[in-house]
Amino acid sequence: MKRSTSIAFFTVLTCALLFAGCKKNEPNKVVDPESKAEFTFPLTGMKTSDEAAVESRPVAVVINNDPKARPQTGLNEADIVYEVLTEGNITRFLAIFQSEKPENIGPVRSARPYFINLAKGYDAFFVAHGYSPEAKAMLESGTIDHINGISYDGSLFQRVSFRKAPHNSYITYENIAKGAEQNNYTLDKAVEPLTFLEEDDVNDIQGDEAANVTVQYSNRYSVTYNYDLSANEYTRFIGQEQTVDYDTNEPLSVANILIIEMNHQVLDDVGRRSVDISSGGDAILLQNGIARHIQWANENGRIVPKTIEGEVGFIPGRTWVHIVPTSPGLQQTVKLSETE
Repeated sequence: MKRSTSIAFFTVLTCALLFAGCKKNEPNKVVDPESKAEFTFPLTGMKTSDEAAVESRPVAVVINNDPKARPQTGLNEADIVYEVLTEGNITRFLAIFQSEKPENIGPVRSARPYFINLAKGYDAFFVAHGYSPEAKAMLESGTIDHINGISYDGSLFQRVSFRKAPHNSYITYENIAKGAEQNNYTLDKAVEPLTFLEEDDVNDIQGDEAANVTVQYSNRYSVTYNYDLSANEYTRFIGQEQTVDYDTNEPLSVANILIIEMNHQVLDDVGRRSVDISSGGDAILLQNGIARHIQWANENGRIVPKTIEGEVGFIPGRTWVHIVPTSPGLQQTVKLSETE
């Protein structure tokens, strides 16, 4: 079934910007579009009047998704989130922050090689607490600028009292900046922008109606998104529980959901995996309550949606990327429906 969304893009953009502008102590305050919002955040496509904020370096943080780590803090302020399997059927997040700088982020968890490579595609400053042997070797060889909680536990990284290790390591954005400075890394570094759709292109998106989508990693890691027509965004649930921020109780919502197949291989008895983020493959892109079956490719280290016509642009807003194993693949992992 095909349809074109009738939602006025600038109305949605105005609401999103006004909401973002109401946040307390927001370092990169997004302003009303009728003011001089002449700059564009590179990873969300949203407008701002703050040129310095647009040119700041992305920060990529590995965030825990164990049930004992939920709800997380700061995740709802990430421009892009990758959700990927680690050991067994457990997923973990790589959250990339650029347009917003949360006061507090966590729980922070350990690195894997594919998290490092995904972050490197944005030349991001990489933050984790712990590492697999392969990830440790990559970090120690200088693959990416980083700080790690193994070296800064109790200083830059703090343990909260309301959770137990390893689900209780948190870091403030202020301490991320301190860690970068202590190690002579810069956070004043512009990043190449993603491709975003213009207003007419947003309104012309066509495909299969998908007001509801489920991504089934396992029984404990079953993610559902419901499309909110009034906001033109998807709200996220894991199991029956809505994904919200621990500190503010603010629900997480995204404009783009990209679900992609990648080849996974188990490496050891612990269940650590290699994930092929380079070869490309099948994908589903959800925008405006519409699903399109497309392809993905790795271009200059980034995962981008593509068709035979070329790269597919994102709707301005936040993006969530689900990486699922080629076996069982998208057909077995993803369920789409027209209604909730």
